[in-house]
Amino acid sequence: MISSRWIVIAAVAFVVLLVIGGFAWTWRPAIAPISAADRPAADEKTFRHGAELAAIGNCYDCHQTGTGKPYAGGRALETPFGTVFSSNITPDADTGIGTWSEAAFQRAMHEGVGRDGRQLYPAFPYVHFTKATDDDVHALYVFLMNGAAVHNVVPANKLEFPFNHRLMVAGWKILFLREAALRTDESQSAQWNRGRYLVEGLGHCGDCHTPRNVLGAENKRDAFAGAVIEGWDAPALNGQSLAARTWTVDQLAEYLSTGWTRWHGAAAGPMTIVARNLAEAQSADVRAMATYIAHLLPQSGGATDAAPLENKQVPGASAEVIAIFTGACANCHDDRNEVGPSKAVSLALSSAVREPGARNAVRVILHGIQRPTEAPGAYMPAFADMLTDQQITLLAEYVRARYTSLPQWTDVSQEISKARQ
Repeated sequence: MISSRWIVIAAVAFVVLLVIGGFAWTWRPAIAPISAADRPAADEKTFRHGAELAAIGNCYDCHQTGTGKPYAGGRALETPFGTVFSSNITPDADTGIGTWSEAAFQRAMHEGVGRDGRQLYPAFPYVHFTKATDDDVHALYVFLMNGAAVHNVVPANKLEFPFNHRLMVAGWKILFLREAALRTDESQSAQWNRGRYLVEGLGHCGDCHTPRNVLGAENKRDAFAGAVIEGWDAPALNGQSLAARTWTVDQLAEYLSTGWTRWHGAAAGPMTIVARNLAEAQSADVRAMATYIAHLLPQSGGATDAAPLENKQVPGASAEVIAIFTGACANCHDDRNEVGPSKAVSLALSSAVREPGARNAVRVILHGIQRPTEAPGAYMPAFADMLTDQQITLLAEYVRARYTSLPQWTDVSQEISKARQ
């Protein structure tokens, strides 16, 4: 009979061999640096195309500094395993990618490996970027290498053991990275295929809208089923969507490029930045993305497409909460569906009001929706300093009862505490 000692030794040996084998399989050598003279010149067409792709990829938002310097990195990205700081992707030779050849940049995008051969953490969504064509990666490279060089030393990542060892990333890739371009679906239109390429590739929409497993990888079986991102619920973009009305391609295209549409309302939280970036993309590309996303969403809403509730009474509602609602909400959120300067729509159309939890509704009440200074758009004031936690709790529960027939939230107080932190 084999003793337990030998079983333990065999198990340890197997793990060691697995780690060594994984490292050997994913090991990549350093790629020689280039000088400033070797950087590519930018023709206007390629540079503009790269800028549009960077907007679709939301590169600016993740790779900005705390003071807003574009592409200079240093933004803290919180993960269940610790904090990853985004890298400097300006052409600074010391702290950015100024010494990166195009081959090094291509490898980072497609394989998640830095110029020096280090494994890159998947907070950089190369799982999606690996689908990008060489031509598109070339355009991105030209755009970034011809931008302003910013000297910015990014803080070291703050990850828990053993995730602070990049060897773990090698094993993670064996399980979850599939380096493959998307095949054209001949049964679908060219616009649909273009949309899928952008949504699942450079747009990496699933990175926010797909739940993750215990190892931080997207759960592909529940693709686009919604997830929590930066404290907000990123809603489902598949058959589990809670939208009050069926999304059309026209509505999605408007929402993606402006952050607002008449029958669904305004973007909030992280989505506001996404919409501002997509405003810089080609309208044809945004419409292609809308076409693909509309295909993922339910195409018939049934009872959810009923007219918004008007003047519904809430039995037992206190005079205090009715006064708060009347003073803070009713003037803009007109039940007659009239849209004023704030672009507020009936709360019966709000997905945040229809969600199982109060996370998004609470954050919108507390933080509002900020209109971009450079353009008109949807706006809502923040009530964090105007209302007490108890008043916000009453208000959120009142809105839920008045504009849906769904069960009352039980997590409002907890979500207020989290949001105020």
